[in-house]
Amino acid sequence: MDSSQNSRQEGGHAPAAAPQSAPRPTHDAAVAGMFGRIVRFYDLLNRVLSLGLDQYWRKVLARNVRLGDTGVVLDLAAGTLDVSLAIRRQHPTAIVPALDFCPPMLVQGTRKLKGDNTRCILPVAADAKRLPLPDASVDCLTIAFGIRNIIPREAAFAEMLRVLRPGGRACILEFGSGRERIWGGLYNVYLNFLLPRVGRLFSKDPAAYGYLADTIRAFPSAIELEKEMRKAGFSKAWYQKLTSGIVCLHVGEKAK
Repeated sequence: MDSSQNSRQEGGHAPAAAPQSAPRPTHDAAVAGMFGRIVRFYDLLNRVLSLGLDQYWRKVLARNVRLGDTGVVLDLAAGTLDVSLAIRRQHPTAIVPALDFCPPMLVQGTRKLKGDNTRCILPVAADAKRLPLPDASVDCLTIAFGIRNIIPREAAFAEMLRVLRPGGRACILEFGSGRERIWGGLYNVYLNFLLPRVGRLFSKDPAAYGYLADTIRAFPSAIELEKEMRKAGFSKAWYQKLTSGIVCLHVGEKAK
């Protein structure tokens, strides 16, 4: 936020220069900071606001993961590691690098790791637009409720294609566009009015769940996102609507 400070000349000295306004945070830093502020309530709110359906959605995501020669499944926007754990339940031999640009979310998630998961799920703070991985190093990747937060998406798609092996698969779980009427508009009422209020009640962060609703409303439709993925270079792309289209699973495959 811009600020200013009055100064006056004292003792014959030249007046102090007014301090420069602090630069506005970048989109990435602002979003990471927001998630850091709600991390204590994040899992609880996921359950409450989805009526528990978030666990089913992640299970569908994990079922669409395909392992290959590397045995590595990259979990992007891994947050508190619920998707990473779902992948390991579905594919017990998988190695899962779990990347997120909000370190407090990963710290919260590591408390859930026990047994083999402590060595097979590898939390790393990283930017999805600059992945610290070699070319063609993973069989599959997932990103759940995170692609909305990445600007520009084209940069993330390019990195996905770079790190996927030929024939590898990207599985993207995301809310459907809030511009579509779902359940006769009932979902839109929930999105526009109830979600921000419930989020504020629990998290005490007035911006976080308003931001969530805004990004869902602005997000492309399922067919538009499929076209984006094809344009980015995925040789195949398709989607499956879940819970009447409240959530969509998008799958893209890299050419062999």
